[in-house]
Amino acid sequence: MTQLTIALTKGRLEKQTLALFEQAGIDISFIQDKQRKLIFISPDQRFKFLLVKAADVTTYVRHGVADLGIVGKDVLIEHPVGYYEMLDLKIGVCKFSVASTKNYQPDDYKRKRIATKYPTVASEHFRRKGEDVEIIKIEGSVEIAPVLGLADAIVDIVETGTTLKENGLEIFEDICPVSARVIVNKAMLKRKRQAIFRLFDELENVIGGETI
Repeated sequence: MTQLTIALTKGRLEKQTLALFEQAGIDISFIQDKQRKLIFISPDQRFKFLLVKAADVTTYVRHGVADLGIVGKDVLIEHPVGYYEMLDLKIGVCKFSVASTKNYQPDDYKRKRIATKYPTVASEHFRRKGEDVEIIKIEGSVEIAPVLGLADAIVDIVETGTTLKENGLEIFEDICPVSARVIVNKAMLKRKRQAIFRLFDELENVIGGETI
């Protein structure tokens, strides 16, 4: 049997992905008692799962360590090369939004400072609008940047909006939806094509839709 190595984003997306696999009739019981382990091989040798940070999924796939990766579209926008984006799993659904304090004036003409973990998304959004902005890259919580005067607004991923409200921010504009995607190493798509599309068929029976 051809084994597929899958780089899987740790955390909430990991749980949602494994639940989806289970719905598709794939036995994932071997991952349930994971403790501190990061590599799991299914008893039938069909799958090897690597639990990694979201930002590293594309790296593992791009370098061929993993055949496939499951990661949010937000990561793919920031790291867009070296793989094929194949399937929208329709889980981990959220959106990119522009948010700030209530006194933010989105239509004024001054050059704005935008704080974000996602400089590519933010830059492209304001470029499309014809606005020249200064992007401030933040690694941690961006919500406090407008409150402290570091930035005029933020671009961030929003799921429920609760964190924004708790920090005195509101959404002024939605940029684009985000969901979990399956990416594939370019060489492995040819080498393991039959095994990869068998998995896609199983997942599509649950989520509906077609390969991108």
